[in-house]
Amino acid sequence: MLLQFTDKRFHPVHDVTVGAEFGTRTVTVEGRPIKIRVWDTAGQERFRSITRSYYRGAAGVLLVYDITRRETFDHLASWLEDARQHANNHRNTTMMLIGNKCDHSPHQRVVSEEEGERFAKENGLLFLETSARTAHNVDDAFIKTASNIFKNIKDGAFDVSNNYESSGITVAYGNASQKGRCCS
Repeated sequence: MLLQFTDKRFHPVHDVTVGAEFGTRTVTVEGRPIKIRVWDTAGQERFRSITRSYYRGAAGVLLVYDITRRETFDHLASWLEDARQHANNHRNTTMMLIGNKCDHSPHQRVVSEEEGERFAKENGLLFLETSARTAHNVDDAFIKTASNIFKNIKDGAFDVSNNYESSGITVAYGNASQKGRCCS
């Protein structure tokens, strides 16, 4: 998803993320340029301690599971718990649940869209299904997250008065740009 969002590319054979990959892209929200910094973290249990450090200061978190692999959905509760425990301002951190690979044929799907929607609703998360291959809803996922983060900034949920870098958010007044960290 990161490569599709930042570079509009898809690699059918993608190496497993070890630690984290990083990318940026500027989008427009409410007529203002918003620079989104994204850390794509490893979803494997053995990298969990590394992943936790990326939640600190995150204004947004994208929890991504593979709709063709049940175990990725089954681990969501523990990843969500980590995100909420380690995000500095978790009550105001925008969190979205994403079911990826929605372009696959229905017989390959093992997690229904309804299951994803239910988990998201029960946990107060935004929800979308995406396809990194076809780019379906990929931009929407990041832009909706950025829009929510921007709303939280306007509502005073984050202290950005001094370009509070440890929150991962920078707002330049006048020539407004904001950087929101999103982890997936």
